[in-house]
Order: sequence, then structure tokens, then C-alpha cells
Amino acid sequence: MPLSSSSSQSSHYDVIVVGLGALGAATLYQLSQRGARVLGIDQFAPPHDQGSSHGDSRITRLAVGEGDEYVPFVQRSHTLWRELEARTGKPLMTTTSGLILAPRDRVAEHHGKADFVRRTIACAERFGIAHEVLDAAGIRARFPQFKLQGDEIGYHERDAGFVRPEDAIGAQLAVARASGAQTRTGERVQSVEPVGNGDTVRVRTDSASFTADRVVVAAGAWLPEFLGRQARTDWQANFSVHRQVMHWFDTGSAAADFSPGRFPIFIWMFGDGQEDYMYGFPSSDPAQPALKVATEQYVAATTPDTIERSVSPEETAAMYQGRVAGRFPQIGGRALKARACMYTVTPDRRFVIDALEGLPRVLIASACSGHGFKHSAGLGEAIADQVLGRAISHGLDLRPFARQRLLEKETA
Repeated sequence: MPLSSSSSQSSHYDVIVVGLGALGAATLYQLSQRGARVLGIDQFAPPHDQGSSHGDSRITRLAVGEGDEYVPFVQRSHTLWRELEARTGKPLMTTTSGLILAPRDRVAEHHGKADFVRRTIACAERFGIAHEVLDAAGIRARFPQFKLQGDEIGYHERDAGFVRPEDAIGAQLAVARASGAQTRTGERVQSVEPVGNGDTVRVRTDSASFTADRVVVAAGAWLPEFLGRQARTDWQANFSVHRQVMHWFDTGSAAADFSPGRFPIFIWMFGDGQEDYMYGFPSSDPAQPALKVATEQYVAATTPDTIERSVSPEETAAMYQGRVAGRFPQIGGRALKARACMYTVTPDRRFVIDALEGLPRVLIASACSGHGFKHSAGLGEAIADQVLGRAISHGLDLRPFARQRLLEKETA
């Protein structure tokens, strides 16, 4: 049944937010704090495990090798997470420190960027982010849990860690509702269309119809399908959806060594290929200590309707044998659980936050390509200010995420 923040449901809003995952929840929360009359719609009951924002933990790091344009967003997000923690009393972000490592003399790629470790180091230097550069001996001395090849270079960031995605989304939605935002869950948006001279936008769901001055579409992996229903195949072609898998391995007698106080979040590129890679986390659940590890794949595309949501024992065994066993010898092959999620990816692995041509009051917001969650709180704040016609503060700038760059690349 649809849920709302009050017994009376309006039909016209300042802003309607479609999709209440990481970015949609952040945007709804920020709009509610600005006094806007806002409605959030989601086909599920967020936080949920059907999209891209689940799995107990998501990495956050201040030096972003993907590009300097992201740094102000993650910096602001850290501030917002802490403010939300103070407001709700819920622990949302855990600082563990972070380690990014790769072979010293090889150009290891991550998220489409070559020599990712040195790109991250350079980013940290430009922004004055506290860090150390370690060789293999330094990594071993600090973190003996890693079994190294001996030729590694490592970037160690003091203030990196992880955010709890389900709790962060839930906290933002709860505060938004308490601040007057209305939400409708279990309801699927069918269309978004202009009304009259285009000053108003109508949002039709499978059971109701609403209007708003502005609409933010943060539909995640459902964005390509939504754009297709809107007959926007030009936009639809800019996004693909890819299944990703996360695994949790029992730390057994080594549980203390993989606790947040002794083990960092990490990104480990051990070869030149995109498959020569994994990332991971210290245990986030003291009651069930586990090393969480995952990889990324961008070869096989999927859709939310066709994705294989279960993870086979063979997939988990291959993850352990191919990546974990030789690099973390303390970890046995007993998996506590495994989960699949979806990445929505652009050709250049960057975000798209831009108005639809012909529908300038509809903003498409896709914080995608596998590195969106850490930025989501700051992005939600900037999007809220933009759609309300306010100046965007804190050094946040959405212009680098305009879709025009993809069109320019196609014609270059």
C-alpha cells in the first residue's frame, strides 16, 4: 500500500522525486529541509535490496581518482552524514582508513582511469587530503593481512571508510517525512509529461496522477527503461546496466584482524586487466564478522527484469579461489552470504545530471558507474538547490555532469 507522511495527500507539489535510492532519498531529504512541498515515489519500499544501494557497506574516500570534480561532493557528503548521525542517533559512516594499491611499475586501471593509484595520490595532493604513500614494506608493516607480490605502491588515506547504505537511505527518508515530505511506495511511475505550456509536469503512476513544478528522476537501474517509455531512445542509449556480485567470507579466528579498527577499506588492482581487481571492507557486523569483497564487470549487460538476483555457490567459490585465497591466507572459503546488485553505467563512467531536452523541468539524475554512493548526500543537496532555483553552495558544481559531453564524444 502507498505510504505517506500525513493523512492528506496533495496532488500538486513543488518537486516530485522519482526513485528513492541513494540519490533520490538524499534529494528528497534536502528538499524537505528547504521547506519545499515534495513528493517521493518508489516502486518498492526503500531501503530495499532490488537496486544499487544495498549490501551493508559502501566505500567512501576523499581523494577521488575518477576526477577532481567529485571531491567537493564527497567532502560535503561526509559532513552531511555526520550531521544526520547527530540528528537521528544512528551510526551511518565508519572511518576505517583506506588503502588503494597496485603494482608499482604497471599502469593499473580502475573506473576507466589508467594509473589509478597515482591519479589518487595527485588528487590528494591538490586538495590537501591527509594521506601517505607506501611501498610494499610499508603496507606489510601497517596491514600484515595483505599477502603482497612485493612490487606494490599504496595510497593510504586516513579518513576513508564506509557508509551503511540501507541505514543512510532510511535515515534520510525518515527525517524527510518528519519534515513534511510525502512518499508513495509500492507504486510505479508510468510517465512524466508536460502540462499546458510546459510550466507544470504531470507524473502518472499505475494508480494515481500528480503534478509538480519540477521533477527529479533518480530511477537508478530503471532509468533506461523509463527513458524508453518516454520515447527518449537518444538518452536511453547513454546508459547500460550491469550485474555486480558481493561476497562475505567468514573471518573465523582472524576476526579481530579484519575489524574496522585494524583493517581498512581497500581497492586492490593486482594486474593490468579490468578483471585483475577487487575491493573490500572490514567487518561491518560484529555479530557475524566477515571480509566483504567484490569485483566489477562491464561486459555482460542486464536489466532489472532479467538480472539473476541469486548468487550461485560456483560464483562464490570462483571469487575465493581466484582472488581471496592467495591474497588473504587467513580467510577460509566459508561464505556467509552473497548478494547481487546493479551498476548503471555511462560510456565514460561518469554521472549524468541534466534536464531532458524539450522537458527542461525534468532533471535526470544518475549517480552511476559504480562510484555514486559516496557522493550521494552532497549531490542531493546540490540538486535540491538547483531545482528550487537557489545558488549551489559549498563549492559543489553539477555542470561537469551535463550530458552534452557524451554527444561531443560521439561526434569527435
